[in-house]
Amino acid sequence: MGPGQLEILAPMVFAVILTLTIGGVILLKPIANKLGTLLEAMAKEKQEPRLTEDLGHIRELLETMNGRLSLLEERQDFTDALLNDPERRKLRLKGTVGEGPAAGS
Repeated sequence: MGPGQLEILAPMVFAVILTLTIGGVILLKPIANKLGTLLEAMAKEKQEPRLTEDLGHIRELLETMNGRLSLLEERQDFTDALLNDPERRKLRLKGTVGEGPAAGS
Protein backbone atom coordinates (compact mmCIF):
# COMPACT_ATOMS: atom_id res chain seq x y z
CA MET A 1 0.00 0.00 0.00
CA GLY A 2 1.40 3.26 -1.06
CA PRO A 3 0.98 6.70 0.42
CA GLY A 4 -1.59 7.62 -2.27
CA GLN A 5 -3.86 4.74 -1.29
CA LEU A 6 -3.65 5.64 2.42
CA GLU A 7 -4.69 9.22 1.60
CA ILE A 8 -7.83 7.89 -0.12
CA LEU A 9 -8.55 5.21 2.50
CA ALA A 10 -8.12 7.47 5.59
CA PRO A 11 -11.13 9.75 4.91
CA MET A 12 -13.34 6.71 4.22
CA VAL A 13 -12.30 5.03 7.46
CA PHE A 14 -12.86 8.29 9.33
CA ALA A 15 -16.33 8.69 7.75
CA VAL A 16 -17.31 5.11 8.65
CA ILE A 17 -16.11 5.48 12.23
CA LEU A 18 -17.88 8.84 12.57
CA THR A 19 -21.12 7.38 11.16
CA LEU A 20 -20.98 4.36 13.48
CA THR A 21 -20.28 6.58 16.49
CA ILE A 22 -23.18 8.93 15.75
CA GLY A 23 -25.52 6.00 15.05
CA GLY A 24 -24.48 4.26 18.24
CA VAL A 25 -25.08 7.39 20.30
CA ILE A 26 -28.52 7.89 18.74
CA LEU A 27 -29.50 4.26 19.35
CA LEU A 28 -27.97 3.74 22.76
CA LYS A 29 -28.74 7.10 24.43
CA PRO A 30 -32.38 6.28 25.34
CA ILE A 31 -31.32 2.89 26.70
CA ALA A 32 -28.55 4.49 28.74
CA ASN A 33 -30.97 7.10 30.12
CA LYS A 34 -33.44 4.41 31.22
CA LEU A 35 -30.63 2.41 32.79
CA GLY A 36 -29.43 5.50 34.65
CA THR A 37 -32.94 6.17 35.97
CA LEU A 38 -33.25 2.56 37.08
CA LEU A 39 -29.91 2.60 38.88
CA GLU A 40 -30.81 5.90 40.56
CA ALA A 41 -34.13 4.46 41.79
CA MET A 42 -32.41 1.33 43.10
CA ALA A 43 -29.83 3.41 44.96
CA LYS A 44 -32.55 5.60 46.45
CA GLU A 45 -34.51 2.53 47.57
CA LYS A 46 -31.43 1.11 49.29
CA GLN A 47 -30.87 4.38 51.14
CA GLU A 48 -34.51 4.71 52.27
CA PRO A 49 -35.97 1.34 53.19
CA ARG A 50 -39.73 0.93 52.92
CA LEU A 51 -40.09 0.14 56.61
CA THR A 52 -42.32 3.15 57.24
CA GLU A 53 -44.80 2.05 54.57
CA ASP A 54 -44.80 -1.52 55.82
CA LEU A 55 -45.24 -0.44 59.43
CA GLY A 56 -48.13 1.82 58.45
CA HIS A 57 -49.84 -1.01 56.59
CA ILE A 58 -49.35 -3.41 59.51
CA ARG A 59 -50.67 -0.76 61.92
CA GLU A 60 -53.83 -0.35 59.81
CA LEU A 61 -54.36 -4.10 59.73
CA LEU A 62 -53.96 -4.38 63.49
CA GLU A 63 -56.40 -1.52 64.09
CA THR A 64 -58.96 -3.20 61.85
CA MET A 65 -58.50 -6.53 63.62
CA ASN A 66 -58.77 -4.80 67.01
CA GLY A 67 -62.06 -3.19 65.99
CA ARG A 68 -63.48 -6.47 64.75
CA LEU A 69 -62.37 -8.24 67.92
CA SER A 70 -64.06 -5.57 70.05
CA LEU A 71 -67.31 -6.08 68.14
CA LEU A 72 -67.02 -9.81 68.61
CA GLU A 73 -66.47 -9.38 72.36
CA GLU A 74 -69.54 -7.15 72.62
CA ARG A 75 -71.67 -9.70 70.78
CA GLN A 76 -70.36 -12.49 72.97
CA ASP A 77 -71.13 -10.51 76.14
CA PHE A 78 -74.63 -9.79 74.87
CA THR A 79 -75.23 -13.46 74.06
CA ASP A 80 -73.89 -14.56 77.44
CA ALA A 81 -76.14 -12.01 79.21
CA LEU A 82 -79.16 -13.32 77.35
CA LEU A 83 -78.37 -16.95 78.06
CA ASN A 84 -77.63 -16.36 81.75
CA ASP A 85 -80.77 -14.28 82.44
CA PRO A 86 -82.83 -16.28 85.01
CA GLU A 87 -86.21 -15.26 83.54
CA ARG A 88 -85.19 -16.28 80.04
CA ARG A 89 -83.77 -19.53 81.36
CA LYS A 90 -87.17 -20.35 82.96
CA LEU A 91 -88.97 -19.47 79.73
CA ARG A 92 -86.57 -21.63 77.73
CA LEU A 93 -87.03 -24.58 80.06
CA LYS A 94 -90.83 -24.21 80.00
CA GLY A 95 -90.78 -23.95 76.23
CA THR A 96 -88.83 -27.20 75.85
CA VAL A 97 -91.00 -29.03 78.39
CA GLY A 98 -94.22 -27.79 76.77
CA GLU A 99 -93.04 -28.77 73.30
CA GLY A 100 -92.17 -32.33 74.30
CA PRO A 101 -95.71 -33.79 74.71
CA ALA A 102 -97.11 -31.69 71.84
CA ALA A 103 -94.52 -33.08 69.49
CA GLY A 104 -95.26 -36.66 70.60
CA SER A 105 -99.03 -36.53 69.95
